[in-house]
Amino acid sequence: MKVAIFTDTFLPDVNGVAKTLGRFTKFLDQSHHSYIVISPKQTKNEISAGQIYRQSSFPFPLYKDCRISVPNTLHVKDIIKSFQPDIIHIATPFSIGLAGLHIAKKYNIPIVGSYHTDFDHYLKYYHLTLLTKALWRYMEWFHQPLLRLFVPSAVTYQQLDRKGFSNLQIWQRGVDTTIFHPYPSSNEIIKKYQIKEQFILSYVGRLAPEKNVELLARIAKQLPPSLQKKIHWLIVGDGPSKATLQKEWQQNVTYTGFLPQEEVAKLVSSSDIFVFPSETETFGNVVLEALATGTPVVAANAGGVKNIIQEGFTGKLCEADNSHSFTKAIQSILQDAEWRKQLEENAIRYAQKQRWEDRFQELLHAYQNILDETKKQQKHA
Repeated sequence: MKVAIFTDTFLPDVNGVAKTLGRFTKFLDQSHHSYIVISPKQTKNEISAGQIYRQSSFPFPLYKDCRISVPNTLHVKDIIKSFQPDIIHIATPFSIGLAGLHIAKKYNIPIVGSYHTDFDHYLKYYHLTLLTKALWRYMEWFHQPLLRLFVPSAVTYQQLDRKGFSNLQIWQRGVDTTIFHPYPSSNEIIKKYQIKEQFILSYVGRLAPEKNVELLARIAKQLPPSLQKKIHWLIVGDGPSKATLQKEWQQNVTYTGFLPQEEVAKLVSSSDIFVFPSETETFGNVVLEALATGTPVVAANAGGVKNIIQEGFTGKLCEADNSHSFTKAIQSILQDAEWRKQLEENAIRYAQKQRWEDRFQELLHAYQNILDETKKQQKHA
C-alpha cells in the first residue's frame, strides 16, 4: 500500500500527534508499505529527507510551539503525481491538511483523516471562546469529504457524533512496552534527583494552560501537611506555564524539563502515582505509558483518559479541576500499600495488551476496506 500523510506537526516535535505518526511511519517501513509525509520545516536550514517533504513554516503567534506552514502547492502536487498514493491520510486540519484535502479532491484519491486534538476545549484556556462556533463550522466543513475520520476514544466519537460528523471510526492508541515497562529499581531516579521523601508523584506532558497544570500546585499544597512532607513531585516537560508554576510552587518539587523517552519511562516507573489533571485529551498516550510502567494513575474524569483508566482497578478518576477530589484520591492510594500494589499489577496487565503493532494493523485494515469500498462504487458508477 502507498500512503501519503499530510500533517502540520511531525518529528522531532514533542506531542502526541507527531509521536504517533513517527511510530506509524516506522511501522510502515518495517512492514514494507510505502509512504510519504508532507510536514512543516522546524528550522530554516532543515531540508526534505527520504520520504519526508518539509514545507516552509513560521511559529503560530498564539502558540509558539505550533507552526503554521505555507506549503508549496505546485511542488506538493508534483510529489503526489510522482508517488501516486493509494490513499491520503490527513492528520491535522490546518494549512498542510488543507493542501492534502485540495489535492485528494483534484486527483480523486481516497481520503481519510484522524482527529487528535480537542481544539474546542483549548479555546477556553486561551480565553478565545468567542471563536467556538466558527471553529466548529470550519471543522465540520473540513472533515465532511473524508471517507473515514479516525478518532482515538469513545468519548471523542460521541462528542463528534453529537456535532453531526459522519464516517467516524474508533482507532485507539498503543504503547511501546520495550520502553515503557516496570524498571526493577528506583535508586537511579532517587539518586539523580536527590529524593529523600518516602513517595514520588509525577506528571509528564506540556506545561501549558490547556493541560490544566496549575492544578498540580493546588493539589500539592492542599494535601495534609503530614503527607506533603513525605512526597516529592517530579514534573517532566516544558511550556508556557512553567515559569508560573515554578514561581508558585517550589517545595518538594523538581522540574526536569524535557527528557528522552527511556528516562521518562524510568522516572514514571519509579513513581508511586502518576497525576494527570488535563481535561482536553482525545486519548492520553502518557496515561497509557504510565500504566505500562506499573504506576497507578490519578486523572481528571474527562476526555479520552476516562476510557483508559478503570476506576479503582488501575487508578482513580477525579472530578475535573477539583483539587479536593485529587487530594482525596492520592491519599487513599498512598495510605493503602496493599491496594497500591494491586493497582500496579492491574495496570501492567492492561497496558501490555495495548500494542502499537495491533493498532497500526487495524488502521491498515481500515484503509484496505475503504479502498475496496471505493473500487466497488467506481465499478457501479
